[in-house]
Amino acid sequence: MIRDAEETDAASIAAIYAHHVLYGTASYDLTPPSTEETLAKIRRIRESRWPFIVAARDGELQGYAYVTQFRDRPAYAWACETSIYVHPDWLGRGIGKILLQTLCERADAAGFRQIVGVIGGAEPASVALHASCGFSEVGRLKGVGWKHGRWLDNVYMQRSLGRGPTEPPEA
Repeated sequence: MIRDAEETDAASIAAIYAHHVLYGTASYDLTPPSTEETLAKIRRIRESRWPFIVAARDGELQGYAYVTQFRDRPAYAWACETSIYVHPDWLGRGIGKILLQTLCERADAAGFRQIVGVIGGAEPASVALHASCGFSEVGRLKGVGWKHGRWLDNVYMQRSLGRGPTEPPEA
């Protein structure tokens, strides 16, 4: 089941993210944020009316995803960046794809015209996931992150939403 994230999900979201911070390269954080910091993020994203969703089964969170504005300057208001993290027990079972497909739909409904995946560590599974959902690789930053004793690349992938850049946004 895909649903909007709730404040009561903060501890589970923080635990999922902590695993990726400590053992993966998708996030360039080195220390996992607290449940309180995660709750503040949920509130900030929801107050902005941007999608923050979770996949849940039998009360257990399998993963989560959200978008934020791609950059904070006003001209970027129609471009968003994805964040998707799946519980380690649910990796490789299609949860990420369901989350990303739903996230694209919700980001479009929120008024975004472009969606960007910035894939830390150039993780092959994340690149493949984004490609399967219509994203194309548009760039790579080499050696921009240092984690787990090695330099990491970022892969940038992008997809148009809805009307894309075909006409000016509504005033």
